[in-house]
Amino acid sequence: MSILYKLRSYKLWLVLFILCFFIQFLHLAPTLRFDRQLIEQWQVWRLISGHFTHLNWVHFMLNMAGLGMVAILFSRYKSTRYWLDALLFISLVCSVGMLIDNQLDRYVGFSGVLHGLFIIGGRWEMQRYKVSGIVLLAIIIGKLVWEQMYGALPGSESITGGRVAINAHLYGAIAGALYLLRGIR
Repeated sequence: MSILYKLRSYKLWLVLFILCFFIQFLHLAPTLRFDRQLIEQWQVWRLISGHFTHLNWVHFMLNMAGLGMVAILFSRYKSTRYWLDALLFISLVCSVGMLIDNQLDRYVGFSGVLHGLFIIGGRWEMQRYKVSGIVLLAIIIGKLVWEQMYGALPGSESITGGRVAINAHLYGAIAGALYLLRGIR
């Protein structure tokens, strides 16, 4: 595989990293975060943009580490267009889930979307490497079950300095599964 092809397969993830970096660096979270009241006032871009904002630099780095894992492990399985569509679909469905459940007024972070991307990636991993795909999906599903039963993983809130929106993880994973069900290509 040529270096040019490898770079092309990572361009979406690199652009997303740069976008999130500048949003954090320029302190744009208040303008872009998921904010229920402002969304209800027709600032609907926040349904997507809220996922590219972060609480602080530690939160940013944790989410970008997850993004790096998605890029390295799964980007080769599908086209850039496929992953861009998945990213937008998961962002929107996750936000709609948060609007419906009415438990959060504000949300920042990429972790909900990451859970959906890992569900999708795990499915494609399973097609090529059955055992590692099954293990990955079992870990993600186990984590979601833990969070629904016991709350955030121990230490995660102290690391990021804020409350973990565990339902965003659940809605992101559901969105990833729905994206797969819409037609596996």
